[in-house]
Amino acid sequence: MSEQKHFVTVDGNDAVAHIAYRVSEVCSIYPITPSSPMAESADVWSAKGVKNIWGQVPDVFEMQSEGGAAGTAHGALQAGALTTTFTSSQGLLLMLPNMYKIAGELTSTVFHVAARALAAQALSIFGDHQDVMSARMTGFAMLASSSVQEAHDMALISHAATLKARIPFMHFFDGFRTSHEVNKMELLSDDLIRAMIDDDLVYAHRRRALNPDHPFIRGTAQNPDVYFQGRESSNPYYLATPGIVQEYMDRFAGLTGRRYRLVEYYGDEQAEQLLVIIGSGAETAMETVEYLNAQGGRYGVLHLRLYRPFPAAQLVELMRHGVRGIAVLDRTKEPGCGGEPLYQDVVTALAEAFTEGRLERMPRVIGGRYGLSSKEFTPSMVKGVCDELLKERPKNHFTIGIHDDVTQTSLEWDPLFDLEKPHMTRALFYGLGSDGTVGANKNSIKIIGENTDLYAQGYFVYDSRKAGSQTVSHLRFGPYPIKAPYLIQTADFVACHQFNFVYKSEVLKNAGEGATFLLNSPHGPE
Repeated sequence: MSEQKHFVTVDGNDAVAHIAYRVSEVCSIYPITPSSPMAESADVWSAKGVKNIWGQVPDVFEMQSEGGAAGTAHGALQAGALTTTFTSSQGLLLMLPNMYKIAGELTSTVFHVAARALAAQALSIFGDHQDVMSARMTGFAMLASSSVQEAHDMALISHAATLKARIPFMHFFDGFRTSHEVNKMELLSDDLIRAMIDDDLVYAHRRRALNPDHPFIRGTAQNPDVYFQGRESSNPYYLATPGIVQEYMDRFAGLTGRRYRLVEYYGDEQAEQLLVIIGSGAETAMETVEYLNAQGGRYGVLHLRLYRPFPAAQLVELMRHGVRGIAVLDRTKEPGCGGEPLYQDVVTALAEAFTEGRLERMPRVIGGRYGLSSKEFTPSMVKGVCDELLKERPKNHFTIGIHDDVTQTSLEWDPLFDLEKPHMTRALFYGLGSDGTVGANKNSIKIIGENTDLYAQGYFVYDSRKAGSQTVSHLRFGPYPIKAPYLIQTADFVACHQFNFVYKSEVLKNAGEGATFLLNSPHGPE
């Protein structure tokens, strides 16, 4: 499909909501950080009469809890409506009972999740994969995005694939790191979205609705004589799903030129050490591995997009013959387990391939945790993991990004290691929550992204107290696409909008050599 490309500068939530709204008839919502903007956008568009790709205005229902939103979604789906919802964290956990039913009944839908930490020893509004990993047993397929552009694209691929697979999808991306990152991306047109959705599959979804004219029994109770058999009867659908997702990824590539795989290999063709990762951390890993390989290293990255059904065959197929060590990075913690979810899945896939003769030898596999509650994950930390893989006895079940002086799980890393590109302009702005600094910077980055040929990225750090606490805006812009989902470490420009911060914070800590400092001061130059 040859058409004029249209670039916009938006955050991940907007990128996803743009698709979800246009391919749905019902959006059942209950706002929860950091997924709330998706629900808010759908609500605003519906109130304004914005139409979906079939010329209808979707119905948006705000319920009184996430359990209500999931129940409404389930009911709307049983009536044959194309339905979606948006959630995070504990909100997703409240949806689990309905998710088991939706998957058990082989019902097509997509739940979009801005993945977030769960409340454990304390509540956290920030991003990791604890919520989605707690929902991995529901029977939903799980498709992950690692950037704003990917979140936009995978939203459409998941909505298209679920109609053919009949498996419901959970499309997830990192809360705050992707959901709130503003970045320049290519917006998919309504015509292109239409080209991805098969009308015949929409009609088939309609025909499966509960209808008194076509009676069908659903939602029964089953006894030991048939329940087990019924549970196994869905196996063919799950076996077919990876192929269906790849089919729609290939169709999408034909329409846009952007090609995706269920599992993407990146790095040296003769790699000896591999990193396996899901989500925004993959971009940091790929950028670091590119640098290390240019210095003579032999590293690779396996970037998983489809997590359920787990693409074991594709993962093993991409294994390089010379691989000796693998580090699997999980953005979640399961206390008391034998290893985090992705680690266990990778070990199982490799062990089965080895025992079946599809893998020549079993590489050493170590697993580790990173990035919980949006803890920074930088190139220096990726290098720390790569360095650990080179050791004769690398540490298993490690942590990276913290200093664990209790159980000594943490790896060392060099905080001075920096991969900021020389052609990139980097600016930091210190402000106070609700003083307008973040809003002004969002406008600035959108003006740069949409009115120049430059690529632009904005990320905004504020704590859970929000209004009245310190905010730091991280802005990058330059001539090439920006794949740096981590905070600025050395800035060319630093602005402090609150004079008293110079007494309370190290506002120049991340100023680079020769950086410009702008101070908003109540005092004159003298």
